[in-house]
Amino acid sequence: MSSHTVTSLKLKRKSRLLEITFEDGKTHQLSCEFLRVNSPSAEVQGHGNPKLVTHKKNVNINAIEPVGNYAVKLVFDDGHDSGLFSWDLLYNYCEHQQELWTQYLARLRAEKGSREPLISMNISYN
Repeated sequence: MSSHTVTSLKLKRKSRLLEITFEDGKTHQLSCEFLRVNSPSAEVQGHGNPKLVTHKKNVNINAIEPVGNYAVKLVFDDGHDSGLFSWDLLYNYCEHQQELWTQYLARLRAEKGSREPLISMNISYN
């Protein structure tokens, strides 16, 4: 049973933000990029060795799918869709957003990663 309940989710596609309101009346906004790089999926979290997710500055959410009364599955436009975001996890992300983002940016610098999207290239063969 979740100790925090989400009462409203609103995706702001243009600004790439997910607005989350909890039953305590608190409303927060998390960027799609933040949610993608912190996905609770096994693909991202690994087995105690989280993968550094890069190049997601412009990622957006295509769909939000409810999972029971305790979580949502976020479908990102890069194809990632395997993480279940529980209400408690979203609450934790909202409460610790600045700290988690600072840690992510520090890890990105340390591993010489980039937030910038990869450049698509059209290659033609003659």
